[in-house]
Amino acid sequence: AAPSSADSWSLKPRILPRSPGAVASTSCAVAATNEPFQPTPSPNSSTAGMPSACAAPASSRSTTSPSPWSSATRLETVEREDRDTIGVNAAIATALAHALRGLPALRPAGPGEFTRRAFENGKLDLAAAEAVDDLVRASARAALRQALDQAAGVLGRRCEAWRASLLDVLASLEAELDFGATEADVRSGALAEQLPEIARVRGEIGKALATAARGERLREGATVVVVGPPNAGKSSLVNRLAGREVAIVTPIPGTTRDVIEVALEVDGLPVTVLDTAGLREPTDPVEAIGIARARERTARADLVLELVDATTYPQEPSGGVTSEGPARLVVVNKIDAAPVPGWALGRADCLAISCRTGAGIDRLLARIAAIVGERLVGGEGALVTRERHRAELEEAYAALGRLVEGAGTMELVVSAEELRIALQALGRITGRVAVDELLDRIFASFCIGKRS
Repeated sequence: AAPSSADSWSLKPRILPRSPGAVASTSCAVAATNEPFQPTPSPNSSTAGMPSACAAPASSRSTTSPSPWSSATRLETVEREDRDTIGVNAAIATALAHALRGLPALRPAGPGEFTRRAFENGKLDLAAAEAVDDLVRASARAALRQALDQAAGVLGRRCEAWRASLLDVLASLEAELDFGATEADVRSGALAEQLPEIARVRGEIGKALATAARGERLREGATVVVVGPPNAGKSSLVNRLAGREVAIVTPIPGTTRDVIEVALEVDGLPVTVLDTAGLREPTDPVEAIGIARARERTARADLVLELVDATTYPQEPSGGVTSEGPARLVVVNKIDAAPVPGWALGRADCLAISCRTGAGIDRLLARIAAIVGERLVGGEGALVTRERHRAELEEAYAALGRLVEGAGTMELVVSAEELRIALQALGRITGRVAVDELLDRIFASFCIGKRS
């Protein structure tokens, strides 16, 4: 069962009515604490009508939502919770789900169906609904905090504020277009008066777009690639960072042929470390493919750890933390067997370690966290975290730019159309302007029956 909190796990087979009506769900939660669970039945708690295949133990509780408005989907819900041993809970959940599936009016929930119902019933905007999936998939604390902000509606509220401002502007333009020639109380020149407000909204959208790449990368996590010649200790370093044996280590050069990926959390940040084939002239076609893949992944990395062997007295490699492209750190390994080369002393972009003894590994992790943190988190948190949101904001930004630039020469009807384009793009982010095909694509990627 997947963890649902710091001290409990849940088994939650979700059941939906075959027609859009009340939602029935089963929940079996297992407390991981040593304190005994004391059931406190509420006035709405009842086991009446529950399938006989799932007899209620003393620590069972079934709860109905006091009002549909208080539920996660704004539909009537029934949730059953059993606190006991993991095995008993699994049996109860399985038996109850099997019994409910036998009822003609019920069916299992589809992927993301609870969250979709919450969106369709106005409980969540579309951006917040997408963040529910990010919450489930978050692999590190920083990504989890970002997903929580999105689920709380940070982006949705900002988009709605922008839409409200632009709608006021559009109303002024439409009034001038429709009634400016016949009504004395409708003033002309509405666009000129509203240009500062349009520029303000466009400027805020531009600031949001400036952090979009960082927000998207935080969702996916940073990529750290370990490169270097054969037998420099690349696989040993990856094993050290992972805290377990994930890569084969032998004294035979060219042992690693393909790219090995390991997902880690470094100082709360999601990081994927890649072990790659040793860089040298390949001795066979398979090794050549591995080296080509290593070079390709290195070009797309956030950070490259260039590993060298202290025992071979290597020449000074090229390194350095760069503002564009992958950052690079030179890592001198095997200092337990040889002194640190002179060229490595005093270099800010160079660290000395021993994969055998663990010396210097903590300093290396701290440097990784600092570089990755600057690239993923930076200063202010990112408002935009998905490519879909970025594309819509770029369309709104471009439309408002065309409007501002052509304000002196553009016909008023064309200016109004540019405003509509911007409004529609912002509306698609929150779901105010949505099509079924878009919704199907978004919620199909969710976990089965996941709800907020």
